[in-house]
Amino acid sequence: MGRFYSRTEIVARVEGLTVAHLETYVAANCVVPCNRDGAPAFTEADLARLQLLTELASDFELDEDAAAMVLGLVDQIHGLRRELRALGEALAEEPEETRARIRSRLGATG
Repeated sequence: MGRFYSRTEIVARVEGLTVAHLETYVAANCVVPCNRDGAPAFTEADLARLQLLTELASDFELDEDAAAMVLGLVDQIHGLRRELRALGEALAEEPEETRARIRSRLGATG
């Protein structure tokens, strides 16, 4: 099991993150802390997401809502990449005739 961070630890580790910003990101479900010993706990993945959110807010002067929206789009892109990878793997198992027909159809639409 990975490392967990308290609210205080996460704010200390992410440069530019304040408790207020953290609470905004939690309220927007950008990060969803788990409960450990009755207190919110953040994972390494949460730490990475909060670093990205803070960088987006700082580098591009995005408010918390806009940074959360960008992160949501990044999540969608990652989801689509997983789905495309699964589709490619499924197609690779099909007979060559089927793959050729699909390549032809895709070429006709481009």
